[in-house]
Amino acid sequence: MAERVASLPMYDIPEVAAATDAWWAGIARHLAAAGVANVPSGLSRPGEGAEFWLRPDMLFSQTCGYPLVTELAGEVRLLAIPCYDAPGCDGADYTSLIIVGSDASWQEFGELRGRICAVNSVGSWSGHHALRVLIAREGAQDGPFCKAVVSGSHAASIAAVAAGHVDFAAVDCVTHATLARYRPAAIAGTRVLCRTPAMPGLPLIAGKAAREGELAAMREGLAAAFGDPELAEARKALGIAGLEFLGENEHERLLAALERAETAGVGPLL
Repeated sequence: MAERVASLPMYDIPEVAAATDAWWAGIARHLAAAGVANVPSGLSRPGEGAEFWLRPDMLFSQTCGYPLVTELAGEVRLLAIPCYDAPGCDGADYTSLIIVGSDASWQEFGELRGRICAVNSVGSWSGHHALRVLIAREGAQDGPFCKAVVSGSHAASIAAVAAGHVDFAAVDCVTHATLARYRPAAIAGTRVLCRTPAMPGLPLIAGKAAREGELAAMREGLAAAFGDPELAEARKALGIAGLEFLGENEHERLLAALERAETAGVGPLL
């Protein structure tokens, strides 16, 4: 069997690339020790999107919870969910932060009705669908809650808010914490107004070709990597605080929340 591919794309900004590489090197070493064959020595960059996650030679990656239960359902296997040390995280759950300008007068989410928001991607839970769930909590309304524009990334959404091009955005709390730590200028001119409801965080996944025995070995290797003191510095640099092994249906909470939003009349914003 040829060497397979792996990626850790979700929070891999340039400032933490070295830590991400060190973290993968440790994971790869523990996966191999647990009996996983043909573990890639390095990460694929870029390594996200269905085209990558559905590759037959994809061994390991991290994805968003929404595609896990939609376009990737039955095509990849859930391994575990990392826990992050970031405001808005609670164990394996995370939230999105509603970001507004520092000088904005709004104090409650309902005051944003009729405003313009930036959405990083139509298929993003944290930047789009979590916002729909929060809007649904505001109750029935006449017409759309807000106008939405696509920014292309969470960092771009924050920049659009800071520049006054849009009024608010929903941003993954781990991304926000990472930028605040390594690129504080990126969040300057903005503040957190509130949070969206908590949902399971971004899952670590294996490719569809992985069989039960290999999945068990991968989980064993992951547990060893998360407990390895030699990797503590890399974990700290990436804000990783732990790991939880949850059932494959855990992320269906996202679909249930979206169903409630649809029932409340809150469809896609774009």
